[in-house]
Amino acid sequence: MFKKDLLKGKRILVTGGGTGLGREMAAKYLELGAEIFICGRRAATLEKTALELTGKHGGSVKTRTVDIRDAAAVEAMVQSIWDDGGPLTGLVNNAAGNFISRTEDLSSRGFDAIANTVLHGTFYATHAVGKRWIAGGHKGSIVSIVVTWVWTGSPFVVPSAMSKAGVHVMTQSLAVEWGRYGIRLNAIAPGIFSTEGADKRLAPGRDTARDNATVNPMKRSGQMHELQNLAAFLMADGCEWLTGQTIALDGGGWLANGASFTELFPWGDAEWQQAREAIKAQTEKDKTQRSV
Repeated sequence: MFKKDLLKGKRILVTGGGTGLGREMAAKYLELGAEIFICGRRAATLEKTALELTGKHGGSVKTRTVDIRDAAAVEAMVQSIWDDGGPLTGLVNNAAGNFISRTEDLSSRGFDAIANTVLHGTFYATHAVGKRWIAGGHKGSIVSIVVTWVWTGSPFVVPSAMSKAGVHVMTQSLAVEWGRYGIRLNAIAPGIFSTEGADKRLAPGRDTARDNATVNPMKRSGQMHELQNLAAFLMADGCEWLTGQTIALDGGGWLANGASFTELFPWGDAEWQQAREAIKAQTEKDKTQRSV
């Protein structure tokens, strides 16, 4: 679809780039000639991904271990990238967290775990990169990963819906404010793209591919190359007048079905307890991996 070396000369940071959708987008950027930085909380995971991606595509993938919920740490990380070869040309706000829960069962700690990463962390990264572009007179492109719930809301994922809606509005707001500097902001709202993290926290015990084949207008889930191609297009030169847009990539799913997770209304206490246990197990697994 794209010419070789389409992104040559680009330097792109992907938050949460060690796994899932972030890894897939980083891989495509690398394949198209960009220099890549990936960040996240798990150093071993980041290093493994960097080795695997460069082993397959060549090029450069550098890692930064950071908790994007920490504004000072994000500032230091971004400055370290500027000091290591110059300014970025692109930022992908991909790092996120989410889990299903009845809202009445949420603790403030559970709410903050999502909001601090998705809303605060996304702003910290955007702010740290954007203000440096403005100060240095550099143009740039920011792509944020949101959800179709920014238009519909969604039960049982209220912290994520609220936070992603904030990122959607940030995209619109800064596209206007920063357009005069040649800084573009757009967002992608993916439908179902199966990843381990999402499946374990949003659909424990369920087959999302099978479910999506039933309700989605195109009778399937998303394929990673489709997300990769859209993410590459939004980073490439040639569409500089495209800014402030949130693009749904979901096979028409939200148009046909509206809010997500409404199928969970029949769940009772037993089903929610089972879901909590599955989510807790995945969280403990992630903590163990971060300590390696």
